[in-house]
Amino acid sequence: MQKIMIVGAGKGGTAILDIFKQTAEVAAVIDINSGAPGILAAKKAGIQTGTDWREYISEDLDIIIEVTGDEKVFRDLRDAREKSTVLIPGSVAFLIASLLEEKEGLIKALRKVTYEHDLIFNSTGDGMVVINTEGIITLFNRSAEKIIGTLSEDAEGKQIFEVIPSSKLPRVLNTRKVETNQELILANGSKIITTRIPILDENDQLIGAFSVFKDITEVVNLAEEITNLKEIQTMLQAIINSSDEAISVVDEDGRGILINPAYTRITGLKEEQVIGQPATADISEGESMHMQVLKTRRPVRGTAMRVGPNKKEVVVNVAPIIVDGILKGSVGVIHDMSEIQNLNRELSRARQIIRTLEAKYSFEDIIGQTEEMTIPIEQAKLGAKTPATVLLRGESGTGKELFAHAIHNASDRKFNKFIRVNCAAISESLLESELFGYEEGAFSGAKRGGKRGFFEEANNGSIFLDEIGELPANTQAKLLRVLQEREIVRVGGSKPVSINVRVIAATNMNLEKAIANGSFREDLYYRLNRMPIHIPPLRRRKEDIPELCEKLIRKINQDYGRNVEGVSVGAVKKLMEYDWPGNVRELENVLGRAIIFLNYNETIIEVQHLPELQSGQPKGKLEYADSLILTETLSSQMEKFEAKIIRDTLEAVNGNKTLTAKKLGVSVRNLYYKLEKHGIEIDGMQ
Repeated sequence: MQKIMIVGAGKGGTAILDIFKQTAEVAAVIDINSGAPGILAAKKAGIQTGTDWREYISEDLDIIIEVTGDEKVFRDLRDAREKSTVLIPGSVAFLIASLLEEKEGLIKALRKVTYEHDLIFNSTGDGMVVINTEGIITLFNRSAEKIIGTLSEDAEGKQIFEVIPSSKLPRVLNTRKVETNQELILANGSKIITTRIPILDENDQLIGAFSVFKDITEVVNLAEEITNLKEIQTMLQAIINSSDEAISVVDEDGRGILINPAYTRITGLKEEQVIGQPATADISEGESMHMQVLKTRRPVRGTAMRVGPNKKEVVVNVAPIIVDGILKGSVGVIHDMSEIQNLNRELSRARQIIRTLEAKYSFEDIIGQTEEMTIPIEQAKLGAKTPATVLLRGESGTGKELFAHAIHNASDRKFNKFIRVNCAAISESLLESELFGYEEGAFSGAKRGGKRGFFEEANNGSIFLDEIGELPANTQAKLLRVLQEREIVRVGGSKPVSINVRVIAATNMNLEKAIANGSFREDLYYRLNRMPIHIPPLRRRKEDIPELCEKLIRKINQDYGRNVEGVSVGAVKKLMEYDWPGNVRELENVLGRAIIFLNYNETIIEVQHLPELQSGQPKGKLEYADSLILTETLSSQMEKFEAKIIRDTLEAVNGNKTLTAKKLGVSVRNLYYKLEKHGIEIDGMQ
């Protein structure tokens, strides 16, 4: 860096100081006026100052700039300087300073323009690539980096084909023609649309080519998604319109936005009467379930009401429409009650067939985590894998039939019939013919061609003999033969019929006591008792009550069309304090009664909803005078009194027929006979 001394610190000297202090080493600034502006500026910049230039003349000075304008000072400096030191008069210095200043200005302007060009070039969302006449990339902006996946420092200076193998930009160098909106697929799979332009100078000479392009991959995908959405919307509209279920949709304010043709067919209301109207527009009787759902944000199931001008009787299910946690409206499905009634009749017939021929339950349906329950479950699973006769023992209502279903479904006979027989429910005169069948002419009223019995129907499957302890003695003997010989003889026949049947028996009777008093055959007992399974009463496994409640509530919800969610902690505690003489059947009865009296907006069974849980004693006094009608015969009055006693006793023990028979001192078979005689609904008591 050259060493400079400035003589003269006036306005001119100050200007020269400002220019040269950045580009050279200013050794000193001299002026006879120690307060001159150049002197002050030099001191501030840390440069030596003085009033006599002679003190600073030295051999290492490269340039002396004289800006005093005094001819004598210039001559003295010329004479005193070293031969290697250049003396520049002020006028020349000003010219040089002006040129340097102009140069700095031009450089600043160029930098500014370049910055602005770079800013525009790199801030645009379009990719831009420039090549020279040799096909070498000279410019490559940031958007091009993102789209092509190559950094500008890795692209600039390389052949275009090295960076973009599929590029058509060199073609423009040959044709000199603009190519507009051309589609191109890059090596990374991106799809771009590009415009290629030749670059010509002022003399129409080709100096390169320029390409500007946009990534249209997302646009194409979005267009495809929109097309798919339109197709899905069209399909959904077609599905909704083709549905036989009446559908209505309202917005978050409860105004109709959509109905389907089935809605018009069932309610008699057209679109103009519903769309844009309040949700109450179609209601003839009852409250709008749409409005209730919008308030509570909870679905409503199985609500009966009347809709439309004809007051059509319907059942509605309504659910909220929630998108990203925001309520957008609700959708309702309306069922015509006449159709539902027909379906119920068909369902009842189907259930009857299923109950007769198939086992409905499996071990997964058996609730029990306590040790008292897991032991019989494991025993039953083991027994299911063998052909052995199983004897299920336990109190009424403990789930013996459930075990029988599960054993059949877990055995290799599960694809064959499962026949259920309640030995106490069939009269003694019919029991034998029902079990073993009969030949034509076996007795008066016998069908032509005879009839197959339950054992023949269950061939290769399983037969469940419930209340086995109630079999009469002669039927016990025939059953023993079946178990021993694997064959039956029809009533009125003589030819044995071979059968392959798995026998599952159940009883709540003390068979050992029955053997002792002679009412049950000991040899049959040993045949049946090959694999006994004792099912514990509910009072010995109260820890299972919460889980039982959960399952039973789901079943009752389905039967009653309700939406009850569970039982409160207090209610569960109360249920677990009771001893349940009627076992699980009594628990289901109690929960069913509680649900019946729940309001539709209540979803939890509380303590106050439960009926009084008392010991199984008949409630109230049975007074003969209450049923006495003096105008009737004695036998008629006695029958009414008997029916009242049976009803009251059944109610007191929560429908437990075995306990009822025991309290009344009659056999279970005799009780079934009296229930049928008096027309007392058994299922309604359970």
